[in-house]
Amino acid sequence: MDKILKTLEDNATLTPEQLAVMFDKEVGEIRDLIKQYEQDGVIVGYKPLIDWDKTDREYVTAMIEVKTTPQRDRGFDRIAEKIYNYPEVQSVYLMSGSYDLCLIIEGRTMKEVAYFVAQKLAPIESVLSTATHFVLRKYKDKGVIYGAPEVDERGNLI
Repeated sequence: MDKILKTLEDNATLTPEQLAVMFDKEVGEIRDLIKQYEQDGVIVGYKPLIDWDKTDREYVTAMIEVKTTPQRDRGFDRIAEKIYNYPEVQSVYLMSGSYDLCLIIEGRTMKEVAYFVAQKLAPIESVLSTATHFVLRKYKDKGVIYGAPEVDERGNLI
């Protein structure tokens, strides 16, 4: 059933009827499977990808690396929980390398992001240091290419 999950991940708008045809299954079986995945927390949500650069919305995205001290008996979980509860924070990842956590945050301006780092993130007791990187352009996100050049029927760039 991993193929069904991958197909849904690529296109969550597919209906159970369409999936049943694609995988030669009964519609009821697909509905039951999806419901079970949702109840088990395998499917955690459905969200469209939006190219915000094509809208009037003004915002900046930043990737923030955080070096922290793990807490006894909780490791990095407690600090991650404290950080992901801020509304600006879109994603939090535990990672290997020089830094422990990677955050993806959004703000209306670079100044707003800087305020978040200085006033909310840095003062957290177990945060040792941060490194902030601003996203200048998004080329690909979750497998979707943004602003791909148009190609004519002969394969030439338009």
